[in-house]
Order: sequence, then C-alpha cells, then structure tokens
Amino acid sequence: MLLDALDARRVLFVGGKGGVGKTSLGSAIALARAREGARVLVVSTDPAHSLGHLWQQALGDDPSRLATTAAGGIVDGLEIDPARTVMRHLEAVGDAMRRLLPERLHAAARRHLELARDAPGTHESAVLERVAETLEHGLDRYDLVVFDTAPSGHTLRLLSLPGGLASWTESLLANRERSEGFAAAMRRLGGRDERARDAELRRVLLIRRERFARLRDVLANPETAGFVVVFVPEPLPVAETLEILDRLRELGIAVVAAVANRRSPADAGRLLAGRRAREEALLADLRERLPDVPRVDLPLLEGALVGEEAVGALADLVGRT
Repeated sequence: MLLDALDARRVLFVGGKGGVGKTSLGSAIALARAREGARVLVVSTDPAHSLGHLWQQALGDDPSRLATTAAGGIVDGLEIDPARTVMRHLEAVGDAMRRLLPERLHAAARRHLELARDAPGTHESAVLERVAETLEHGLDRYDLVVFDTAPSGHTLRLLSLPGGLASWTESLLANRERSEGFAAAMRRLGGRDERARDAELRRVLLIRRERFARLRDVLANPETAGFVVVFVPEPLPVAETLEILDRLRELGIAVVAAVANRRSPADAGRLLAGRRAREEALLADLRERLPDVPRVDLPLLEGALVGEEAVGALADLVGRT
C-alpha cells in the first residue's frame, strides 16, 4: 500500500489540485505511521484551514495534539496562517531595519514595508521562511513531517523558491566581501555603532542563507523528502497531475507516489461502472507516460470524511501490505 512506497522518508509534501483530498490523505498517512509508533507532525500551508475542519479541532501556529495511538505514536497538527505569517515576517524585518539603519532612514523604511506588504513574492517568501523554520524544529522532535499543501500552482511556486533565495542571499554576502576594503574604512569613520550594525547585518544574512540552504538540501534529497501527488481520475485533474510531475522533476524533488483518489466502484450499477471504465482508460495513459511513479488507488468512500474515526478508516487503506 501507500506506506510501502513512502519508505523511511522523514518529510512528505502532499499536493495536487484543489478539492482532490490532499488534507484527508496527508492526515491518513500521518495516522497510519503513528499506528506504527511514529511521532508525526502535520503542517497545513493551505489558507482554507481544512486540517482543523477535518479533525474537528481549532488549530493555530503551534502544534496541537490530534491523535495518540496504542503503539505510542502521536499525530500533532498546526496550520500556517499566511496573513499572520506575512505580518510577523514584516514585523521582524522592520525590527531588523530599525536596528541596522540610521534613525534618519526609519520613516523611509516604514513606507517601504507598507508597500512590500502586498508586493508580489512577499507572501511566498514569508510562508517559505515559516515552512523552513517549522521543518527545522519538526525534524528535531518528530519522526515524520507531513506538509498538507495549498493547491498545486501556489505550492510549486513555493517549492521553487529555496534555491533562488539561498543564491540571492549568497550574492548579497559575496558583494559585501568584495567591498570589504571600502566598508572597513567606512566603519572606522563611522565608529562603534556602524561596526555593530554591519556585524548584525552579516549575522542576519548568514542565518537566512543557511535556513534556505538547509531547506533546499532537504527537498533535493530523495532519501529524506518526497512528494505525493493526489488527483481524482478525471481528464482535467489528470492533465494537471502530469504538469505537476514534470515541474517537480525540473525542481529535483522526488515523486514517491501518485494517488488516484475516489475511484468509482465497478459493481455499483451501470452509471458508476461506465465511470470506472473511463477512469481505467485515463489511468492506463498515465501509467504509460509515468512508468516509474508508483500509483495507489483509493476508493470512493461513503459519507463525509470528518473526524478522527473517518481519518482512521482512510488510514486503514494506506497502511502497509
């Protein structure tokens, strides 16, 4: 089953088109691993806050206990609130700017941050930094971290950022090194405050570079991290799944499984039997185009998938063979 394909990876991103069951599947994987005794953290980056709705719990930016198993495993969950994350990110940047800039530039810095709040890339950069921070702490405390991601377009943009931001920060540091002679002379003229600001700026840049570099390295290591693509077997979701898989390969992120969710039964009347036949044709084409990606089929389940009992029923289907 699905857990067999996931091997011993410690970081999983569960993604796909909106409404295909990413949150349910990510939680089922987490609970199935917890039943084996693992400590698992589920992190939602989706602004829809579906994770809390699924487990019928109010979740915030810090981990909350979702489940405890007889094997001693646990499932914790948290929801990254994009709006709050951006606000905290800009507040932190503002604090740093006030420490690093002369007082005469503080007003201009405030205006710059107000404009940056809605600027392209600010949201993704802030959320990515929170993802990197969560992953650092999560890998210290948990056996597995599962990211329940936002719909695929947003997630792919997010996953493409670590390398670029690490390189950009690296270039800032390199530019500082090249101008070190001039900077040293200016620091001597500027006195102790100028030297302290310069040291603080370098410290901030180094921390940022190392954080994004660690995230980039984790994502690029197929033994540590992988992506589970979830889709429903219909023409448009299958076409989008192929695009997602191509983009993940370009980014160097391992695809560990493609999950065809809500498969129609073949023995429940002519309507669903016909739908099942159409699904088989789509999946045969997908298998031909992606022979190296394991595929797991999950059935269409009766009733609403809400609450720990429902997550447990789905976890039964993704456990090991």
